Amino acid sequence: MTSAELSSLAESTVASTQRKLPASLRSLAMAVPVIHHDWPSDEILGEEFEPDILGMFVGPPFGTTSGETSEPPSHILLFIENLWDYADGDKATYIQEVKLTYLHELGHYFGWDEDEVAARGLD
Repeated sequence: MTSAELSSLAESTVASTQRKLPASLRSLAMAVPVIHHDWPSDEILGEEFEPDILGMFVGPPFGTTSGETSEPPSHILLFIENLWDYADGDKATYIQEVKLTYLHELGHYFGWDEDEVAARGLD
């Protein structure tokens, strides 16, 4: 699959996932931009992330601000080529991994730490 096809499939998977969320979470989820990158850049990875990371939440969690004007707005990054590699080129697995990664990162937007995300089966 091409990057454009993977991105389109990820976009439709995220939209479908959002439609299935409870109404109380749906509008919050739809307000957080989801950005697709083929792979994470060195700048995104920094010192703390591995190159095969599937997704990332950036910015302040919902309802919080640090007060810093240089803080980026909240958004979710999906690394579609990493997701495709993780799925071993299987379309159904890719769709499932996009959904799970999106929900995992959305959990961080809601302020859930790694343990809370895992407790909800989103790890």
